Amino acid sequence: MKLLDRFFRSIIRSGKLVVTDVDGNRHVYGDGQGPYAAIGLHDRKLYRDIVMKTELSVGEAYMDGTLTMEDGTHLRDMLELYNHNRRALKVNPWLAALARGSRFFRRLQQSNRMGQAQRNVAHHYDIGNDFYKLFLDRNLLYSCAYFRNDKESLEQAQRNKLRLLAAKMALEPGQKVLDIGSGWGDMALYLAQ
Repeated sequence: MKLLDRFFRSIIRSGKLVVTDVDGNRHVYGDGQGPYAAIGLHDRKLYRDIVMKTELSVGEAYMDGTLTMEDGTHLRDMLELYNHNRRALKVNPWLAALARGSRFFRRLQQSNRMGQAQRNVAHHYDIGNDFYKLFLDRNLLYSCAYFRNDKESLEQAQRNKLRLLAAKMALEPGQKVLDIGSGWGDMALYLAQ
């Protein structure tokens, strides 16, 4: 908790963050003026992970329940507090050095040689269409939809996206498009029309 304590003391200058650690001890950070959030940490691994890869580890810990929001606060309260204090990350030399070191080790860890790249692709795509049908539209478009309002269906929002992309491309006869990463070919079919 020592490293995490130093980290929070360095970045939470304004507002208030209350952290309840694994042992039930409460730690308070900030000047108490401004945004407020309270979190509970339920895994000691978070003490290091939050410092080394803040955004990713906080999001994953929230999803898996090892970080919980407490005292009636919500995730948006914590994000507001973090954004309110974000400048401290850039001006604090200790945190800047820590961020550089973290990026360096992340690059090493994420090295993606040919064999690993093939395994990554297989892990991501070779799981059958039934899984994707659970959350994609009926044409299996595999990228963000464009909702013009909250009443539109996913199918309509995907059609909106295709129309918008086609208009932005201003395609003319004879031009070619390489469709990578938008799904099972629906964008290519739409653009061909």
